[in-house]
Amino acid sequence: MPSRKKLGAELQEYKEKELYSSYQEELAFAKELNILRNDFYYKMIENETPLLVDFLYKPLDIMSGDAYTAREIDEHRTFYLIVDGMGKGLSASLSAMLISAFINHLIDKMKMYESFDLHILIRESLEYIQPILLDDEALAIDYILINNYFQTMEYAKFAMPAALLKTQEGAIVKVKSNNPPMSKYQNDFQTSIYNIAKISKFLFYSDGIVENETCIDKLSYSEFIQEDFANAFTKEDLREKIFEKIKIQEDDLTLIFINRLPPFDSGHQQKTFATSLKEIDFASEWYAELFASLSKNKDISDSAVLVFTELFMNALEHGNLGIDSDTKHTLIQDDTYLDELIKRSEVCEKNIIVQLNAIEYFGSNYIVTKISDEGEGFDTNILSKIFRNAKTFNGRGVFVSRKNSLGIYYNRKGNSVLYIHKI
Repeated sequence: MPSRKKLGAELQEYKEKELYSSYQEELAFAKELNILRNDFYYKMIENETPLLVDFLYKPLDIMSGDAYTAREIDEHRTFYLIVDGMGKGLSASLSAMLISAFINHLIDKMKMYESFDLHILIRESLEYIQPILLDDEALAIDYILINNYFQTMEYAKFAMPAALLKTQEGAIVKVKSNNPPMSKYQNDFQTSIYNIAKISKFLFYSDGIVENETCIDKLSYSEFIQEDFANAFTKEDLREKIFEKIKIQEDDLTLIFINRLPPFDSGHQQKTFATSLKEIDFASEWYAELFASLSKNKDISDSAVLVFTELFMNALEHGNLGIDSDTKHTLIQDDTYLDELIKRSEVCEKNIIVQLNAIEYFGSNYIVTKISDEGEGFDTNILSKIFRNAKTFNGRGVFVSRKNSLGIYYNRKGNSVLYIHKI
């Protein structure tokens, strides 16, 4: 029988191995997040009507066989990528991450020289990955390029599930793959173009979602995705519908959900506020009364007012008054923050505009609130780094706002933000 001392040593060794393993898993997942590039983190696509881009990425294991990318190519074009390494385990994960990293590297170079070309991107990434793939290995991939100026979607789908598009009239369009799985010996590929002028919503996804068994007669989720997509106004709506039916995750789950918001109609509520401390309380009271008149749910009204207060304050201090996060932190430490706000607001002639729009969608009602300031804006991509650590001082207001709404979305400049509540 082992001695107590030996058992203690073995237990300590086990703990150290567990800690090391956990540390390596954290590093691996952090590396995955660096490879997955998302230019639309807390950001909308500005058009005649805003396009809201949302994502669901839920790996089954630390090393995922799925990967995705969303890139802003220029003012009019956006690129989306979903990769699904066929099979499970390290081999599928390595292939998915390698090709994703290479594609993002190519995009960076093309953007630098203003020479983006979808055909070249596909051809170069195919040539890159082929020597790496094993003889019996293949990749399912979506290459999607949306041009909001010409209202086109150019795509090359390699054995991916059919993308779902919803027209303004309510019809669902299925866009099927136009290529076989990407393999080691593939010689060519084809792209296709679809007119999206009358499309209001898009859904791109990996097969992990549709092949997953549901709790409804053990049917696969493929039986339900079309209806759920048609009835979902936001990604959170769709996510709720998915996990009402999928109780046990069987594979990596990845989707990209794009929704074109209806324009603010002539009956929407709008008010302009000056940049002063007195206006903060006045604006919050006005918003609380208005929202309460639209929603009888006190919890939702309270959440909406919390989000409004945080984002209105951001528009005032960071937007119109130009106080950056580092300066704010220093002023708070020196106990001079309030004095500086008063000083700057006394000479500030910029305004903050608040708009509310009520939208009814498949029997549910939503309130879209938009807050716009007249400041210089900021690069929203910094939020992706800040929110790797939710306890970070900078960006706390945005983080709280996201947790208390169905999503917040900044414009390209970063001086206008909208958020959604379901009432």
